[in-house]
Amino acid sequence: MALQPFHTAGIIEAGCDEAGRGCLAGPVFAAAVILPEGFSHPLLNDSKQLTEARRDEARAVVESLAAAWAVARVDPREIDQINILQASFLAMHRAVEQLAITPAALLIDGNRFRPYAGIPHTCVIKGDGIYQSIAAASILAKTHRDAYMHALAEKHPQYGWQQNKGYPTADHRAAIRQYGITPHHRRSFRLLPEVVQGKLF
Repeated sequence: MALQPFHTAGIIEAGCDEAGRGCLAGPVFAAAVILPEGFSHPLLNDSKQLTEARRDEARAVVESLAAAWAVARVDPREIDQINILQASFLAMHRAVEQLAITPAALLIDGNRFRPYAGIPHTCVIKGDGIYQSIAAASILAKTHRDAYMHALAEKHPQYGWQQNKGYPTADHRAAIRQYGITPHHRRSFRLLPEVVQGKLF
């Protein structure tokens, strides 16, 4: 099914999505994207449906052709303080705040959101597969986060972040057992299923 160009015609909408919510390490990233009227591109799709190479191509398209875009993050210490759901909302708020154009409405991927600055919002479950602007935001959030985790992997190669991007894979958890944790790990998460949280540190 082709992605829809807008939710409400005639107003400036920003699509918002996050990446990295379920990770054990690294920030949660979010993006906000306003696409120009009449925008269409064959690469634009839910980021999870694209290969890494295609996502990088799509990122370049979005960043060059969007009317406005922004990417923001919330780091692990903040996540531990306010919880991952609130951190996801905060990352989206920070992204919207950085947009060069103030949108009249927000399209949020997911089923919950904390209102931002009085701007009306609509939550759309699996919205990255429905609306172009949310798909564009999903691509930017994912590619920016992946690039960040690649850079962290150079400093901490033992955790395999260049492949697992901080998600709870078997190899990531095996590395935590062997090497312990880094400042980039989320201490409020259950990093090892067999260890009672709080006894790992």
